[in-house]
Amino acid sequence: MKNIKHLFFLPGVMAIALFMILQGCKKTDKTYYEYENKIQEFDGNALSYLQAQNGIYDSMLVVLKRLPHLEDSLKTKNLTVFAVTNKSFETAVKNLNTTRKAQNKKPISLAEADLAQLDTMMCKYLVREKFRSEDFQNYSDGAFVKSLKFGYPMHILYTKASASGLVNGGPQILTYSDPRNSIFVKFWQRSPTNAVNIATHNSIIHVVAPGHEFGFNDFTTRINK
Repeated sequence: MKNIKHLFFLPGVMAIALFMILQGCKKTDKTYYEYENKIQEFDGNALSYLQAQNGIYDSMLVVLKRLPHLEDSLKTKNLTVFAVTNKSFETAVKNLNTTRKAQNKKPISLAEADLAQLDTMMCKYLVREKFRSEDFQNYSDGAFVKSLKFGYPMHILYTKASASGLVNGGPQILTYSDPRNSIFVKFWQRSPTNAVNIATHNSIIHVVAPGHEFGFNDFTTRINK
């Protein structure tokens, strides 16, 4: 009898375990299939948003302060802003001054860097019109947009990250690129975002990942005069 009871008991345990696994999978799948990149709303303009994030965009604000026409645009114009964190500026300035040290030149800070060059570089992060990430999801190869002031063509590619093994089940990512006037992608300077769709009164803000170097790797070349 022991053997018979054991044979009935084992399939029962296996059935319960299988049911629990299936329920767990069902819950996980539902979680990721229903993933939404919830849009954050900020009650203010684009400049006010940057100013309100203490310790995150200080360097970007230093540059904007020196370029009042851009500062004003962030207050009044409809824009897509690719916000650059302090880390990206720190990397750019560090690389510049490492080069200058090797050349026996004095270091340069953001407060001293050439204004015309800063203007050219900063404008690449400010795009005419307001674009959410979803505006690019139907473009398999991405799409070109025009930067503020100079109309320089930048490129935006939409993807979704994988999550818990589910392909394209995670957060939305925009890859923001400086094509460098080349049709060959291998020559482009590309940077992903780590946050998208922050809505202000006059803009949509996407945050460039901190591994990016401000200026799309042109900062040293442009500033080291």
